[in-house]
Amino acid sequence: MFIATKNISIQNETFILTNQRAAFWQKEKALILSDLHIGKTAHFRKNGIALANHIMKSDLERLSALIEYFQPEKFVVVGDLLHAGDNSDVDEFCMWKNQYPDIEFYLIEGNHDRISKKLEKKLCFNHKAEWLEIDDITFIHDFDVSRSGFQITGHIHPGIVLNSAVKNIRLPCFALSSNQLLLPAFSEFTGLDTKNLPKKSTFFVFTDADIYEI
Repeated sequence: MFIATKNISIQNETFILTNQRAAFWQKEKALILSDLHIGKTAHFRKNGIALANHIMKSDLERLSALIEYFQPEKFVVVGDLLHAGDNSDVDEFCMWKNQYPDIEFYLIEGNHDRISKKLEKKLCFNHKAEWLEIDDITFIHDFDVSRSGFQITGHIHPGIVLNSAVKNIRLPCFALSSNQLLLPAFSEFTGLDTKNLPKKSTFFVFTDADIYEI
């Protein structure tokens, strides 16, 4: 797996975008991502749709590679860590997470994060809340128009359509505006929303090999 990076500035702080669907905040040593949807494949299998479990395994392998690359002290999930409560995929995620006991685990709750007290204990969060503020930057799952200041969000699974003479290509992206960084969905097993993107944004589209600003 190849990790391509692109430095951007937010509130005079350096953030590093990657082609592996995550960002890194240098000063805070925080790996930031959104929309893992752990348990989605197990949920589909439970409902009679046969899906291989390598989909989540691939997501966790990418996450391990990012942890090895950046050596973060914090792991911030900006919502939708889970997809449908507790299931066998969650057990696998917890086993994976136990490899990194020294990384603080922050969860910003998303609309899919239906987490009981029992499940919360199992997941071993250091911090769980509807939003998190660090140095005037707010982490929240979906953009809140009632809030001032800069927000880092997820939820939308942003994508861009690139037109060519042969065919149109849909690619995931980051969207950066004056008051928001919208993260792509970390899980590759998600759709892309190419319409409901923040206005007046710069888009950072990525492939397996690079990141392109458009």
